[in-house]
Amino acid sequence: MGPNGEQVGIVRIEDALRLAQEADLDLVEVAPQARPPVARLMDYGKFKYESAQKARESRRNQQLTVIKEQKLRPKIDPHDYETKKGHVSRFLAAGNKVKVTIMFRGREQSRPELGFRLLQRLADDVSELGFIESSPKQDGRNMIMVLAPHKKAKSKASKQAEKAES
Repeated sequence: MGPNGEQVGIVRIEDALRLAQEADLDLVEVAPQARPPVARLMDYGKFKYESAQKARESRRNQQLTVIKEQKLRPKIDPHDYETKKGHVSRFLAAGNKVKVTIMFRGREQSRPELGFRLLQRLADDVSELGFIESSPKQDGRNMIMVLAPHKKAKSKASKQAEKAES
């Protein structure tokens, strides 16, 4: 491609380098995977700057996923369960993933179904805020389940925060 974006066609490397030298520009390979590779006559410094800007923009639009953890026991008191459920629902409402861990001790390890039922109950209680990303799995003395928030349109608060930033 020429300096103004026009198509030059398939040219030998020597001829392309000569054209670049005459125009006081650089020969930059913009699509090395293409057959034949696409090269363009342009200022290499400008090309590097624009590609860095694109990379910075894509990093800025990237969303960071945070995983919060909540630990429970199989024989949890009803009030303690409600408190922990409140924490889980707050994390999910904030858009974070939640790793729920049930810790078994002693003879509790022989009754993993208690932990499984507790995790299912918790998932059902917070089903309007999130869904089960990974189902309950026994991991040694612990049983682990990951809940993720539902994908939804941006809330009014996050839209207003974006407007305030720009």
